[in-house]
Amino acid sequence: MTATATAARSGSEQELRPGSKRQHEVTRLLPKPMLAIILGFLCALVLIPVAYIFLASVNSDIGVARGEFLPSSFSMENYSKIWTSVGLATGLTNSVLVAGTTAIVSAAMSVATAYVLVRYQFRGRLSILRGLLALQSVPGTLMVLPVFVLFSSAASYLGIQVIGTQWGLFITYLTFALPFSTWVMVTYLRGLPKELEEAARIDGASNVGVLTRIILPLSWPGIVVSAIFAFLLGWNDVLFASVMTRPESQTAAVALQIFGASQEGGAIPLYGQMMAASLVCAAPVVILYLIFQRYLVGGLTAGGVK
Repeated sequence: MTATATAARSGSEQELRPGSKRQHEVTRLLPKPMLAIILGFLCALVLIPVAYIFLASVNSDIGVARGEFLPSSFSMENYSKIWTSVGLATGLTNSVLVAGTTAIVSAAMSVATAYVLVRYQFRGRLSILRGLLALQSVPGTLMVLPVFVLFSSAASYLGIQVIGTQWGLFITYLTFALPFSTWVMVTYLRGLPKELEEAARIDGASNVGVLTRIILPLSWPGIVVSAIFAFLLGWNDVLFASVMTRPESQTAAVALQIFGASQEGGAIPLYGQMMAASLVCAAPVVILYLIFQRYLVGGLTAGGVK
């Protein structure tokens, strides 16, 4: 009797072991049919608008104006026209250049800054960490006028033209991206064991050697997360890009805004070209996410469990 009870208890404990099939069934909040319905509904909320945008991009402007979901005739002509009518080639080039440079520089600087803030104790360290967190609560709209006045003053007093240049926009984006990237890396580096660095120092590695040979290879998920968020900051921004750029330095987001505003009123707007340009501008972000998806999952969950 005792042997039977012990065997039954051990069998139930094995079924409820973390990671077992029985454990997943116990911790599941919803039954499978309801879970499938909810997931299908959420996927439909995302995919149906995307499908409509794509179908509208291959439809005629009159067909879109009529409210057709399925186009009567498919044509890829809109994708060839947007490069001249929207000026998308120049906008995409500037966006990739500015946002990409911001992502790379922000990620590189945030690793070194976060490593110093996490591994070294010095006066003002906590104030810097709190300041990085407080900067995230400052809305960008409050900074447009001060940044514009500051860069305009640089042209007046120093003779350096900042407004209308790509590197001026890069400095602006780096100012907002660096605090967030540094905080992401601080959270990530806190989860790395110090024993690895101590072993490298015993082998004679310097501070730079520890950073380049130990920290960087182990920090790729956090680096990718900080770089992608910095890239999205520069890619999606319209406010600063519309104020601080010229026609030859405007980004893709500004080009889309100008093209959309020019289509308001009058005859039938160029709906097909607007939809095609939107998909082309969204494609690099989607491709970037698909490439670095496995790093994003690890980087975003880093520091959540001790």
